Amino acid sequence: MTATALFLSLSLMTQPDSASASRFVVRELPYAYGALAPYLSEETMRFHHDKHYAGYVNKLNELLLDSPFAGQPLEDIVLSADGALCNNAAQAWNHELFFEQLSPQPVREPSPELRAAIERDFGSLEALQAQMNRAAAGLFGSGWVWLASDREGRLSILSEPNAGNPVRRGLIPLLGIDVWEHAYYLDYRNRRADAVAALWNVIDWRCVSDRYAHL
Repeated sequence: MTATALFLSLSLMTQPDSASASRFVVRELPYAYGALAPYLSEETMRFHHDKHYAGYVNKLNELLLDSPFAGQPLEDIVLSADGALCNNAAQAWNHELFFEQLSPQPVREPSPELRAAIERDFGSLEALQAQMNRAAAGLFGSGWVWLASDREGRLSILSEPNAGNPVRRGLIPLLGIDVWEHAYYLDYRNRRADAVAALWNVIDWRCVSDRYAHL
């Protein structure tokens, strides 16, 4: 199963523009802007979604004009493009995954199948969270920390600078932590570790478990 098939429900929607080419559109949040407070404020979510994420989508569409990648699925662009086109495509997809996994009423435990995999590969859910916290706090500059799976269900943690995405390594992203400053600075200033710790309060393990179930 390809990453495109696995994340079909998360993929950026397309619509025809005036030139009848497929263009990616910004998806609305599946909850109100202020629904994740106090962990993520309404102001942070508005800037993160409406300015940064939307900016990546708009720039992606601009770069796709007269490009050999015009009309191709987002996965193909992430896998095959380079430079600014790849960066904006990956950031658009990364943010889709990020926003989808958050909830004001999250399921706080992984499914039995995912929990078993976590305990096999990390020892415990708490150990996994601690490792991801350390990776996120320690990633220099901007980027993402991912819980990813291979096709056999083995789990790993990846620290990726900038727009890094497990898809380019042949892995399936299950859970992503955005450590670009725009994701937390309005609420937490330079306290990235506090921002990451707070994020676990709105991670919906039902969403993460569903991604694992569809490997």
